[in-house]
Amino acid sequence: MTQAIELPPTPRGERDQHSAPIPGGSAQPRLWQLNLLRLGYLIVGGGLAIVKWPLLFTHGPWELKDGTVECMLLAMSLLALLGLRYPLRMLPILLFEVAWKITWLAVIALPLWSDNKLTGPTRDQADTVLLVVIVIAVIPWRYVFTRFVGAKGDPWRSRR
Repeated sequence: MTQAIELPPTPRGERDQHSAPIPGGSAQPRLWQLNLLRLGYLIVGGGLAIVKWPLLFTHGPWELKDGTVECMLLAMSLLALLGLRYPLRMLPILLFEVAWKITWLAVIALPLWSDNKLTGPTRDQADTVLLVVIVIAVIPWRYVFTRFVGAKGDPWRSRR
């Protein structure tokens, strides 16, 4: 029998208000799902660390756009690696990864592919971006929808 993972109590001793059970199962992913999610963080964070961290020490002067992109990817790698320890808390990092890659594929790659013009560096980039299917596969989507779509939002103002 597999057990659901519970979030720890808040500092005031309350359970997280967003972890209400969903019909047909638990809102909390199982341990095997958390470990699969950790694999996703390792692929994203480790891959970026291998490719981007050396550039931090060996690059020449970066143009504004290149420097901005490289620094964002370095930060992304650190946050993804933090997901190894806190897989559920860092889910927005993986959701951002999925969102920008799906957007890029839909807006840039798909029109070129449909016109048979997806070639050269853009084709290489599309091949790399398509690896997002790994991240999509490891995300516990039931938890994401329960936690981020179906849950009550945080208040906009204080109660009187």
